[in-house]
Amino acid sequence: MGETIAILNQKGGCGKTTTAVNLATALALIGKRVLLIDVDPQGNATTGFGIEKNGLEHTIYTVLSEKDRIQDVVIRTNIEGLDIVPSNILLSGAEVELSKEIGREVILKNRMGGIAYNYDYVFIDVPPSLGLLTVNALVASDSVIIPIQAEYYALEGMADLMKILTLVKSRLDSSLNIKGILLTLYDKRTRLGREVYRNVKEYFGDNIFKTTIPRNVTLAEAPSHGEPCVVYDEESSGAIAYKNLAKELISMEQDV
Repeated sequence: MGETIAILNQKGGCGKTTTAVNLATALALIGKRVLLIDVDPQGNATTGFGIEKNGLEHTIYTVLSEKDRIQDVVIRTNIEGLDIVPSNILLSGAEVELSKEIGREVILKNRMGGIAYNYDYVFIDVPPSLGLLTVNALVASDSVIIPIQAEYYALEGMADLMKILTLVKSRLDSSLNIKGILLTLYDKRTRLGREVYRNVKEYFGDNIFKTTIPRNVTLAEAPSHGEPCVVYDEESSGAIAYKNLAKELISMEQDV
């Protein structure tokens, strides 16, 4: 069964969706079977593959509301080996609807069933909040990747995020662990970049990925063309970084 990994940070602009889309694609390009589940009502991971989200009737929302089975809403992307469960703005109402349900924290896990058996990796793009959708994503996951931007307030809110992780593990009987901290928008040539790296290292210890993601205009430009950066411009520094991250992730599995 493939590992299920949540891409998580409650702060926007840290490269969360960019990481979900490009890491999933990079792994598929080297032969892995990958599923990306978009659990963000903004649906940016969905549009990142050129999918028109607004017209979709079958999404993760209809899965959570028990109108569809998850396998029936899976869409094949243009990347061989990479599938997506899409999202759109209708998901924004799920927080209120789920809050009324018994066992509301485990609904996504239960609705996923055994779909992870069909893939090497399942990624969940989590909304930039610490609400019920995020808790559901964490309960359904084996581990988390936390992108942190190399900017002045990089560690702001990390205490709240770590508290949520601890609560999920202790109260919901989860074996959730941190797969790695990913430094994004990173420029090692600047003093700020080096200081943030040092601060993140002090906070998280050895949980930091060796790969860092640079500040790269192509990463921001690719979604407007409906393609992941690793396909849109495979020679860009951003694309190369995510391909290196994919290799690092695979090597971590082999070392276990």
